[in-house]
Amino acid sequence: MENKNYTSSKKQCPVAMFNTLCYLLLLLLHFSLSQGLTFPQDISALKALKASIKPNSIPSWSCLASWDFAAADPCALPRRTHFTCGIICSIDSTRVTQITLDPAGYSGQLTPLLSQLTQLTILDLSDNGFFGSIPSSISSLRSLQTLILKSNSFSGSIPDSVTTLKSLESLDISHNSLSGPLPKTFNSLSGLRRLDLSYNQLTGFLPKLPYNLLELALKGNSLSGYISKSSFDGLTLLEVVELSENSFTGTLGAWFFLLPALQQADLANNSLTRVEISKPSGGNSDLVAVDLGFNHIEGNAPTDFANYPQLSSLSLRYNRLRGAIPLEYSKKKSLRRLFLDGNFLIGRPPSEFFGGDTWVSGSLGNNCLVGCPGSSQLCSPSQKPYEVCKQAYGRKPMA
Repeated sequence: MENKNYTSSKKQCPVAMFNTLCYLLLLLLHFSLSQGLTFPQDISALKALKASIKPNSIPSWSCLASWDFAAADPCALPRRTHFTCGIICSIDSTRVTQITLDPAGYSGQLTPLLSQLTQLTILDLSDNGFFGSIPSSISSLRSLQTLILKSNSFSGSIPDSVTTLKSLESLDISHNSLSGPLPKTFNSLSGLRRLDLSYNQLTGFLPKLPYNLLELALKGNSLSGYISKSSFDGLTLLEVVELSENSFTGTLGAWFFLLPALQQADLANNSLTRVEISKPSGGNSDLVAVDLGFNHIEGNAPTDFANYPQLSSLSLRYNRLRGAIPLEYSKKKSLRRLFLDGNFLIGRPPSEFFGGDTWVSGSLGNNCLVGCPGSSQLCSPSQKPYEVCKQAYGRKPMA
């Protein structure tokens, strides 16, 4: 007959072995986390990054000042005195997945050895003093989802290799000194949702844009040529377009404001000469704000803007518009801000703008209007001198 104690022991043994194994694994995991197992290639990349920065630009209180490779492993936990900020590692403490440097005024060139951080998902070096070119080896960061280099002093062109980062969702290199044309292969960034290259020295035409874009910001450059429909083909998700302060010319076609998800469009301070507007399909549109001020747009103020149901802000200021202010503008209750100043508009402005319950702010000043009440803020600044208006129309302007 089998011994009952032996049988009991046999039943409990696997449980005891399992508990012991779990304990050893937890102990090993704790040891790994505390000691750190950062891949050597990641460590060498971090060392190269710190070495590329001028020592006198690393404040004692900054993240980089705590990067002491002799005292600790970069991914070791807990981080009490070393590597206290600036990096985040994978859950097993083997790979660096994020670098987000503090805006401490670091100055230096971006080392090509960052390409060794092949598990990096976020690289944010914004608001510092990095200079020189963006290394083409950045294309090795295949897992990169967010690249933020804004507010530095990077120069040279945008490397074509950036457009091979298929995982990239957000790219912000605004407020630098980049020059040259935009890469022709930008549309290969199929995962890109947000692109901001504003306030650089970029030139040339708009290429075909990534079709999953939500936000496009290229303001404050020297981009030129027509704004072509082919650049925007397939962009059914695009909500925000900021192309102001460039040198775009010609006609802005009706297709632009019919982009299905468009909410905000800023094309002020360009050299556009004409704008075409069509009624939105089915009367539906998410368009909320349009700024076409400070261009060279001629003709009458586009009446069809009044057919965009949610439009609340419209600026056509300082163009070359003629004729009367469309009455449709005065009947549009959603329109809260209207800037038509600095044109050659004639006639009397709609009386609805000046009632006691007026809902519109903005300006109708510096035109050729008559009967614009001086007591109304809308009529400031004052209208153009009569002789200027007469010369613009080649005759007495119509009242």
